[in-house]
Amino acid sequence: MILRRLTFTTALLAGMALAPAAAVEPFNADYSATYMGMSANAQMSIAAAGNNRWTYSMRVNNRMGSVSQSTTFDVVDGKLRPLSGTDTSQVLIRRRSTNSTYDWNAGQARWSGDVKANRSGPIALRSGDLDALLMNLAIARDVPAGRNLSYRMVENGRARQMNWQSHGREAVTVGGKSHQATRVSQTDGDKQMVLWVVEGIPVPVRILQKRDGKDEIDLRMTALR
Repeated sequence: MILRRLTFTTALLAGMALAPAAAVEPFNADYSATYMGMSANAQMSIAAAGNNRWTYSMRVNNRMGSVSQSTTFDVVDGKLRPLSGTDTSQVLIRRRSTNSTYDWNAGQARWSGDVKANRSGPIALRSGDLDALLMNLAIARDVPAGRNLSYRMVENGRARQMNWQSHGREAVTVGGKSHQATRVSQTDGDKQMVLWVVEGIPVPVRILQKRDGKDEIDLRMTALR
């Protein structure tokens, strides 16, 4: 799929502790988007899933294709912990779907669906590991708190370290109101993710994913409910 399970998507925590007071709360956010070079609509949300679990979802779609991602997670010792996820993309009639399972009792993550045999796992889990989608929440919490932005991401059959760099603050507009946002970025080979974070908003207000220096997808928050 074009959109990586972010942070756009999408880097897992390497031992990052989140402040206990930073409780998870439901929200719905709307974004204007550019996807595959065309205008698109996007939404993000967190909803209660029962048993102290939450589901974080993101969807981007236009007339050419769509990306839909979701992660069900809980919070243990202040850390976001992925439990399961789905990732579906469609470009015209071509569709691809994968499922992920994070078994913390067994200490393993596995993937099924449209995945290669060498990317199905298992991958050993470490305390603090995230999937790429949950990294949005982790970074939105860590940046205002001044924490280290180094994470371990367990995604698509492999684990890798991701280190984010801060590039200062700049003005952004959300729902007609101006905010000061901190811009952070991370580069992984030919891919780059750039996020804009505003203190008090639980997800990045802008997410830009690039490949080979070209924009793949650009999400800009228009409303938070």
